[in-house]
Amino acid sequence: MADTERIVTYELDGDVALVGLDRDEFRNAINGALLDQLREAVLRANDEARAGVIFSHGEKHFSAGLDLADALARRNQQDDGKPRRRRSKWHDTFDAIARSEIPWVAALKGATIGGGLELACATHVRVADTTTFFALPEGQRGIFVGGGGSVNIQRHLGYARMADLMLTGRVLTAEEGERANLVQYVVPEGESLAKARELAAKIATNAPLTNWAIVSALPRIGEAPHDDGLFMESLIGPSIRSNEGAQRLQQFLDGTANPLKEGTGGTPHPDAERIRQANQQQQ
Repeated sequence: MADTERIVTYELDGDVALVGLDRDEFRNAINGALLDQLREAVLRANDEARAGVIFSHGEKHFSAGLDLADALARRNQQDDGKPRRRRSKWHDTFDAIARSEIPWVAALKGATIGGGLELACATHVRVADTTTFFALPEGQRGIFVGGGGSVNIQRHLGYARMADLMLTGRVLTAEEGERANLVQYVVPEGESLAKARELAAKIATNAPLTNWAIVSALPRIGEAPHDDGLFMESLIGPSIRSNEGAQRLQQFLDGTANPLKEGTGGTPHPDAERIRQANQQQQ
């Protein structure tokens, strides 16, 4: 990739990887090179970070989705009548995010439409500023979602809302997107990246194995039949036990853990000493 223009940036800020889409002149439209570089950045973050943020450079837009000019040019070059059933590069890249080893937070603004919305919905936590708007214009373009949106977006919106967006070209505001479960946070204009970084830094302090279970195992459990989901849950819990987890539990019992709210820390659990003595007897 040394000869390819760099259109995805990567920065490590402590335990948080910052991955930026950098095609502002094209409203960060997604082409093959961007997908390659984005996947490369995500895999690098798995090795170096404990949480990640995906954002866009430029002042106005997260991503206007598929680069239609690029897609049409490739279609014309490849239209030789031969069937192609290989797995989509879009699926590979967005699944690398959705099934990542670390949690990803998306910082959204302006246009978050089509493939841009598919990218956003591959992340685990989404922050929109008040300029953000959402749309799925595939019906008007004569195409279909291709970045896992039929799974990831539909999981958040449900069939009826997603079909409405695709069939009618309806556009949702940031506030409507929050009500429809597309995003979890809405912040003032220009503040989505700062909020996303704040959330990612907090997430990075969690036990890594628990974060992995939340982003990789929990969605699979949610997709499984009831009994299979309970079975997987019974396997995941013991599999992520670690010395770090035991230390964190003891800190909670001792009252030295980070408080969930102001004023709730610093007080030992009433049973802390009894539990400590029981553990010593077992040893």
